[in-house]
Amino acid sequence: MIGYIIFGATYAFAAAAQPGPLMTFLISQTLSRGWRRTLPAALAPLLSDVPIIILALFVLSRVPSELIKFLHFAGALFIFFLSFKTFRTWRRFDADSPGDDHPGRQALFRAVLVNILNPAPYLGWSLVLGPLFLKGFRETPANGIALLLAFYLTMTLSLVGIISVFAFARNLGPRVNRVMLGLSVVGLACFGVYQLWLGFSS
Repeated sequence: MIGYIIFGATYAFAAAAQPGPLMTFLISQTLSRGWRRTLPAALAPLLSDVPIIILALFVLSRVPSELIKFLHFAGALFIFFLSFKTFRTWRRFDADSPGDDHPGRQALFRAVLVNILNPAPYLGWSLVLGPLFLKGFRETPANGIALLLAFYLTMTLSLVGIISVFAFARNLGPRVNRVMLGLSVVGLACFGVYQLWLGFSS
């Protein structure tokens, strides 16, 4: 069981620390809305991965290329939308702005969509986590459950850590905050272009 816990925690930390659309979205939300309004978005993988796990474990032996291509294109469009929203926040930047009425729910909903439209979780579950989960569960259900708990606990804590780091950076002053928010606009746009490129080349 220890081996499954270590692998689940290590894999989750590596996945959370890897630059990607979800991390960039969390950074932009933290800079523009603050950590309290962004914190619920750290739970996005817990919600978005349920259909992904079902798809990878019980429906498909491997993710078909047609689905991956669709996810690349749909994900690119949604990331461009988020980049545009962040750009509007950057252009009308106000350090004292209170934000939306229900930004916590909005941040969680958008983070869930970012993750669902990202092919990485599908590939991770169909190629790495899925087979290991099934192997451990066949040995004893406790191994499979330990893998899941270690993965999602570490993933959630890692995302909370990212939000906390940029919440501190947000307090460095409005000028620094606006510059970092502008960089997150560029980062989201770049990930959108990258998703389009992957869709066309897949």
